[in-house]
Amino acid sequence: MSSFPTKRLRRLRYNSIVRDMIRETVLTKNDLIYPLFVVPGTKVKHEVRSMPGVYQMSIDVLVEECKELVQLGIPAIILFGIPDHKDEVGSGAYDPNGIIQQAVRAIKKEVKNILVITDVCMCEYTSHGHCGVLDGERILNDQTIKLLAKEAVTHAQAGADVIAPSDMMDGRVAAIRKALDENGFEEIPILSYSVKYASGYYGPFRDAADSTPAFGDRRSHQMDIANSNEAILEAELDIEEGADMIMVKPAGPYLDVLYRVKEKFGIPTAAYQVSGEYAMIKAAGKLGWIDEQRVMVESLIAIKRAGADMILTYFAKDVARLLK
Repeated sequence: MSSFPTKRLRRLRYNSIVRDMIRETVLTKNDLIYPLFVVPGTKVKHEVRSMPGVYQMSIDVLVEECKELVQLGIPAIILFGIPDHKDEVGSGAYDPNGIIQQAVRAIKKEVKNILVITDVCMCEYTSHGHCGVLDGERILNDQTIKLLAKEAVTHAQAGADVIAPSDMMDGRVAAIRKALDENGFEEIPILSYSVKYASGYYGPFRDAADSTPAFGDRRSHQMDIANSNEAILEAELDIEEGADMIMVKPAGPYLDVLYRVKEKFGIPTAAYQVSGEYAMIKAAGKLGWIDEQRVMVESLIAIKRAGADMILTYFAKDVARLLK
């Protein structure tokens, strides 16, 4: 390979058109999935204190939000529900008339050309804030996956396009796949939160989803932040159990893991730019410490460059407007 002065890499950087033409990684609207939080009531739109620009919305407001997203060219949403009643077994999660089930039906009735993904977990619905059925302070894995499968079926019956289990229970993908197939939903894909770390970056989300644990933490089922080989095993098991797509969460602090997972398996891979990542950029931008828009784009390009085919991000509307 020739070297300087024959080879000058800067030659291709001087002209902005050339830079755009040879760009290796391109962010598009089709990469975006927008997380939304739905609550009971009407005409409700409460801004999340720790996530400026993100709201809890009642179903009527949510439907109008989805219409705006279609206009912006955002192709997909993922729904998180906050019920009006919580109990020990999270019965609101699998109630056919639960908050998510109602929201999905309303969106499908009123909005065209938007992909509706539903988060399948128990933490927003349990009185203790943990992701499953408890025995004392221990989550019962096998009892929990039965309820998760039941929840997934009610989401599909309501009209969900994609089921996304986020609980990190062992065997839940197989249980959900079996339940969906037995109920005539064999065409519904599963986007599994295969690689989900017990991260400190989730703090603001718990404000939005009202899902802070009443005691302890989630390290008994979410992954140790120090492990990456384990991520490969988690993804492999979920794929074997029937996951059609997999996810790495959080995104930014785990770009190395995202890269490894995508390189190893090559199947459609999502990454979740989580609430803490969003909140830090927003806060630093508000204080004038960074150029918020520039850092927003840079962070998303990094996630895509590492291998993400889809990015769940609270910046989706901002990015869509910028790209437009």
